[in-house]
Amino acid sequence: MKFHAMRSLHVPLLSILALLTGLSLSAQESAGEQTESLYQRLGGLVPISVVVSDFIDVVVDDDMINANPAVKAARTRAPAPYLSYQVTAQVCYVTGGPCQYLGRSMKEAHGHLNITDAEWAHMVALFEGVLDQHQVPARERQELLDIVASTKGDIVMAP
Repeated sequence: MKFHAMRSLHVPLLSILALLTGLSLSAQESAGEQTESLYQRLGGLVPISVVVSDFIDVVVDDDMINANPAVKAARTRAPAPYLSYQVTAQVCYVTGGPCQYLGRSMKEAHGHLNITDAEWAHMVALFEGVLDQHQVPARERQELLDIVASTKGDIVMAP
């Protein structure tokens, strides 16, 4: 399912919600306001969860990522469905959605994994591939990559 196809399912719902709350989408647009959060521009929870799930599937099966023994061992403690749930909640939260992320900090969750710069770069490339697959628009893609980049200092611990 493509990102744009999923997003189009949410446009009528968003319009109805805006009308119900007394907001006029056309008035906002004519005033030149950009009030939509990244969460809204991504289409909400459904497309975010699909992209995250696809990303987790790619990362969990990746040979380079799994070559790190600490990461491979962590896979038994945190299976893919759990990771998908936690990352979806986190992405929803940090993009302005209604979710609450109650998981561990990035440093707590990754500090013991001895993740290297090369592994980090590879993970980012995998993420970019999933964003490409789902045709995430350039602006939203860059905002997501900026969010991911902001966590690097808490995740990369090995030279």
